[in-house]
Amino acid sequence: MSGPGVAAALDLAGIFVFAVSGALAAVRQRLDIVGMVVLAEITALGGGIVRDLMIGAVPPAAFTDLGYVLVPLAASALVFFWHPQVTRLFPAVLLFDAAGLGLFCTTGTLKALDHGLSPVHAVLLGVVTAVGGGVLRDVLAGHIPSVLYDRQLYALPALLGAAAVAAADAAGLHGGAVTTGAAVMAFAMRVLAMRYGWRAPLPRGVPD
Repeated sequence: MSGPGVAAALDLAGIFVFAVSGALAAVRQRLDIVGMVVLAEITALGGGIVRDLMIGAVPPAAFTDLGYVLVPLAASALVFFWHPQVTRLFPAVLLFDAAGLGLFCTTGTLKALDHGLSPVHAVLLGVVTAVGGGVLRDVLAGHIPSVLYDRQLYALPALLGAAAVAAADAAGLHGGAVTTGAAVMAFAMRVLAMRYGWRAPLPRGVPD
């Protein structure tokens, strides 16, 4: 598979897992099918839309590729009919969120690099791509966005994955293996942080 093909496949995979996390969050909030679809679509597409607007890739891919809309709808249908089974197979909504985080921080960084951004700015945009949908989901669901307090690490894994992609690109390393490896690294850091309670540091003197 070519580089662009890998990026597109990873982008759709990220959209699916983020959409599942949004739909499961809707179930936990006891929202109806409309609320479920809204949260799934916003979670899946919000970060990518922000990314595309910031780099001038307009209209955003979410409005030019039918798959970007249909994939969250498919995820919503899966959760609507089989959410008990989905929850049993993947006990935490955060597991899907971690997968989407890893995938989106890498694809967002790649797209920013392809549009001529510097490595530093591409990394920042990769992080925005990864956390944007989750922030919108949390706000609509009535929660404080995880990225604002970053307990159990949320933005930092995205930063690590995005930085790995940018560093590999600067070293002339490209391809699906590099992108997938960076996504898995970010995913693993997020999961380990949840498992072992790793936290971002608080300001000096602020009680934990």
